[in-house]
Amino acid sequence: MKWININPKIWGPVLSLFAIILVMSVIEPSFINIEMKDGRLYGSLIDILVRATPTAIIALGMAVVIGTKGIDLSVGSVVAICGAIAAILITETQLPFVLVVAISIAAGAVIGLANGIMVSLIGIQPIIATLILMVSGRGIAQLITGGRSVSFDSVPMDIIGSGMFLALPVRIWIVAVIITLTVILLRKTALGLFLESVGANANASRLVGIEAKMLKVIAYIFSGMCASIAGIILIADVSIAEINRLGLWLELDAILAVVLAGGSLNGGRIYLGLTIIGALIIQTLTTIIFSSGVPVEYNLIVKACIILAVLLLQSETTQSAIKRFKNSRKEKQHAE
Repeated sequence: MKWININPKIWGPVLSLFAIILVMSVIEPSFINIEMKDGRLYGSLIDILVRATPTAIIALGMAVVIGTKGIDLSVGSVVAICGAIAAILITETQLPFVLVVAISIAAGAVIGLANGIMVSLIGIQPIIATLILMVSGRGIAQLITGGRSVSFDSVPMDIIGSGMFLALPVRIWIVAVIITLTVILLRKTALGLFLESVGANANASRLVGIEAKMLKVIAYIFSGMCASIAGIILIADVSIAEINRLGLWLELDAILAVVLAGGSLNGGRIYLGLTIIGALIIQTLTTIIFSSGVPVEYNLIVKACIILAVLLLQSETTQSAIKRFKNSRKEKQHAE
C-alpha cells in the first residue's frame, strides 16, 4: 500500500492547531462549544477568531516582508501611530469616516515606504532600519495625541469593534476580505512570484529583469498598510487609543505566526494561509494561558520559547542532523 506523502511544512501548523484544540477540549469540554444567541455565534473558538484578527492582518504583511528576506520590527509602533491618527481625526475633525480610515492607512503606507527606502535604496539592514521606527514610533504616537489616551464615540467604529454580520463579528469579515484580496494579488498575478524570487536571490532576480529594490519597497508598504488596519481594529474594540499599550509586542506575534507557518527568515517563500493558521495557534495558546489563571508574563515566555524552538528546527545544523539521522535509519533498514 502506497502511503500519501505528507509535507510537514504544510500540515505541521494545521495539525498543531487541531492538537492544541483537542487537548484543551479534553481538559475543558466546553472549550469547543459554539451556540447561537440572538442571531450571534458565541463560544471560545469564536473568541479566538475575533482576538486573532489584528495579529492575522499584521502577520500577512510580515509574511510578505520576510518572503523578500527582510523583517519589520516597526509594526507595533505603526499600529500605535495609525491608531492615534484615527482617534484624533475622529475626535477633533468632522471628516467622513471613510476618509479617516483612508488617511490612517495612507499613514501606514508612508511609514512602510520610509522603511522600504532605508532597506532597499539606502542599504540599511532591515532589522536596524525597522528598529529605528520601533523605538521612535511610540514617541511619535504620543506627540500626535499629546501624551494622553484618546477616547471617542463613533458608530462606524462600534460596528468594526462589536458589530455583527451573518452571525459573525464584522472584524472577522474584514480579515476575510483582506486575506482574499492578498491571495488574489500574490497568487493570481506575477507579483507573488517576483517577491519570492527577490527573497530567494535578489541578484539573480535583478539580472533577469526583475526590479528587486522596488519590490522590497512594495513589501514594506504592504506591511505598513496591514499594521494600520490592525490599529484601527484595535482602537475600535475599546473606543480608546492607549498609546503606551496599543500594538505592544505585536511584532513578536507577527514574526512567530510566520515562522510557525514554515516561513524561513532567509526568505524565498510566502505562506499566506498557513500564516493565518500560525496567528490562530498564537491566539489559542494565549487564550489557554489567560483562562488557566497563569500570570500574563508567562505568555511572553511561551511565545519566546516557541520562536526559539522553530528557529532551531530551521537552522542548517539541525536540518543536517535530521538528514544524517534519517540516512542512518535507512542504512540500518537496508542492512536488516
